[in-house]
Amino acid sequence: MKKIVVKKRHSIRKSQGQELLERLEAQIGPSATLFHAEMIEVLETNANVSLFMVGKKPLLMATDDWVFPTLKGAVQLPFPERRVVVDAGAIPYVVNGADIMRPGIVSCTDDVKAGSPVQIVDERHGKPLAIGIALLDAPDLRASTGGKMVKKFHHVGDEIWNMEI
Repeated sequence: MKKIVVKKRHSIRKSQGQELLERLEAQIGPSATLFHAEMIEVLETNANVSLFMVGKKPLLMATDDWVFPTLKGAVQLPFPERRVVVDAGAIPYVVNGADIMRPGIVSCTDDVKAGSPVQIVDERHGKPLAIGIALLDAPDLRASTGGKMVKKFHHVGDEIWNMEI
């Protein structure tokens, strides 16, 4: 990912905040209420993603297709939906930005859908390691025996993680 530069930063109206949370609820269900705040700011960037400041922290991100918590949002406000669990052997690759391959996947939640964002979590602690885009639906992912299953979108140490605001 190229260096992210913030073009604009401003508060959004309550109606826009409500719409944002409705889009988030479409992705993660009732856990979207964790991300409710009186004031939400948007950071318009030069990348294909907008970041949303909830409580002065970049906890949400959005593209034209979806809204999902950033990795910092998933770590600070854990939610049980949209999880792909990886084994200990996959962790070093995931945190360095690799895509998720089938042999490293232990399980996934039933709500994983192709083309939608998911959180990649470790098997032992359930801690989010990265955010990715699922390439297959949950049943197909479970039935698969090899290949790339999740394309990495955001991980520890990338531009979104290291962004200084």
